[in-house]
Amino acid sequence: MIYFVSDIHFGFRKRNEDRIVEQKFINLLKKILPEDTLVIVGDLFDYWFDYRKVIPAQFFNVLAALDSLSKSGTKIIYLIGNHDFGHYRFFRDELNIEPIETDLTLEFYGKKFYLSHGDGKSYNDIAYKIIKKILRNKFLQFLYRFIHPDFGIWLASGSSRKSRHYTEEKDYGNRDGMKDFACKKIDEGYDFVIMGHRHKLCEFEYKNGKYINLGEWIKNPHYGIFDGNEFRMIKVE
Repeated sequence: MIYFVSDIHFGFRKRNEDRIVEQKFINLLKKILPEDTLVIVGDLFDYWFDYRKVIPAQFFNVLAALDSLSKSGTKIIYLIGNHDFGHYRFFRDELNIEPIETDLTLEFYGKKFYLSHGDGKSYNDIAYKIIKKILRNKFLQFLYRFIHPDFGIWLASGSSRKSRHYTEEKDYGNRDGMKDFACKKIDEGYDFVIMGHRHKLCEFEYKNGKYINLGEWIKNPHYGIFDGNEFRMIKVE
């Protein structure tokens, strides 16, 4: 079984509200077996920035649950999004999970999947593409780590909130660039195109393929399951 989640945005809510979502996520992880695969399609956290010896403390429960799942033998694939891009060493060295910074193509049960968080795929989003190159510049991230962690993580959190409001309120025009991109990939031979980012749940059949947007866990949490025959979206109660 392949599980897909996206845009949970841990750290966005008040801490007491975040704990409720944490437990729902941890309950989901407990369902996943060692022979299964978990695919995180970006923005697991509303912000993430780890230093050489410091990580955001409030994500401890989530990290412990991921560590337990990883040690059980379950394969975890983690594509970073436009909020949780500040990875350094922690996930790779401590959790044995390698954050992936690019789109990814994989095959599950003989079906071809194109996986992408989806940021930068919309039309009329040139400004974001420029900002993305700046924020993900490794040298600039290296310099940022000279800032004291308390201030650096606080600043990253505030900037992330502004970025999310920008994404939600921006007018992307009448054409859906993400859907058009997905259709192009299906034309290239992919069976499924999986994305997140826009916070809009979507299942769109096109020719012999399907585009799925996993939505978000802020107002309407869902996760996806592929059993080799059928892809299903399941609401988190």
